[in-house]
Amino acid sequence: MNPIDHMLREYPLIVLDGALATELEARGCDLHDPLWSAKVLLEAPALIQQVHTDYFAAGADCAITATYQATFAGFARRGLDEQASAQLMCRAVELALAARDAFWAVPANRVGRPHPLVAASIGPYGAGLADGSEYRGDYGLDEAALMDFHRPRMAVLAAAGADLFACETIPCMAEARALARLLAEFPDQCAWISFSARDGAHTSHGELLAECAAWLDQFPQIAAIGVNCTAPQFIAKLIDALAGATSKPIVVYPNSGETYQPEAQCWVGDSAAQNFADLARGWYTHGARLIGGCCRTGPREIQALASWARLS
Repeated sequence: MNPIDHMLREYPLIVLDGALATELEARGCDLHDPLWSAKVLLEAPALIQQVHTDYFAAGADCAITATYQATFAGFARRGLDEQASAQLMCRAVELALAARDAFWAVPANRVGRPHPLVAASIGPYGAGLADGSEYRGDYGLDEAALMDFHRPRMAVLAAAGADLFACETIPCMAEARALARLLAEFPDQCAWISFSARDGAHTSHGELLAECAAWLDQFPQIAAIGVNCTAPQFIAKLIDALAGATSKPIVVYPNSGETYQPEAQCWVGDSAAQNFADLARGWYTHGARLIGGCCRTGPREIQALASWARLS
């Protein structure tokens, strides 16, 4: 049994963590860099571990590692060889595991909650380009090329000790197909696949989310399907689309509702973070069983979500 199914047999909801990168920025890190949060693996790894710790303390049942934008190509541009790059990816998993294990070592932290998971983040091909294409999916690469890109990093992370993969912010079906098929090369691993979406029905690239989910439903190693880094106002409709297409648990972790402007490197628009727990109740009612936050959400939002979840 995969760890998600195992946890959901005993608990009605898995609380995911919130944003890592924007939380690191809130704590003083300068992430105006192609490596984004992976930059902090080089400069301040202890701060990454502290953020993981704070999310567990807030009530998160799962931490997502700082490997979203950690790629061999990205590290190579910093002068790091393959061995050093792989060590940094493993270090990201070690930081999350250390935070989890230290948290769980305190008996009071175990009351009324499951043993937390660590999910190794696998961001889309476009994340490494640092040009916003992970929200478009217009790579011009076929499935085989996308598998070739993801394979080396998945191999490193599969051996690093995380409980599962978080294949996240996937903008297009071609990349989801590549990741799903690549999982067969790692038979001891499972993953969730979460898309970025442009509205209440379509992936960022424009495919119907329901059709994507229906195709992915055939893969036993896929433990959950959903959406992340998508505006909160679309989430309920997206859950409905997923629920009609897959028997897998549904995972959602939207952003705050603000929009990132890559040219100006800033966030604009209104935030829905202050109502995060109220929104999450609705997403649970619609059928989501793994709920957390993405960009511009933090421990405060996860604490509000967890406080409600522990009472439900």
